[in-house]
Amino acid sequence: QVRLEESGGGLVQAGESLRLSCTASINIFSFKAMAWYRQAPGKQRELVGKISAGSMRDYADFAKGRFAISRDNARNSVYLQMNNLTPEDTAVYLCAAALGSESVWGQGTQVTVSS
Repeated sequence: QVRLEESGGGLVQAGESLRLSCTASINIFSFKAMAWYRQAPGKQRELVGKISAGSMRDYADFAKGRFAISRDNARNSVYLQMNNLTPEDTAVYLCAAALGSESVWGQGTQVTVSS
């Protein structure tokens, strides 16, 4: 069974940074693309950004200029660098991957930003 595991969440103050990691149980070249989503309490899950197998990146408007996705194929991992965090960024952040016609999801990691 393919698994994704996120880590790196926590409690930070507004203006600080966090780097989230997502590690896969298989070679990430197996995935057509990998993505980060987030879900805040009472809100719908939303895309933060994605990175293709060829490292093409795409970001949601709120993430442009503050967040950056990268990948380390040797570690089967993708990362989400988040800078200048605000309380509105408080959410569970989830990693997802496209494997053939299916999507694989991690359990998520909590990010809480205090004002």
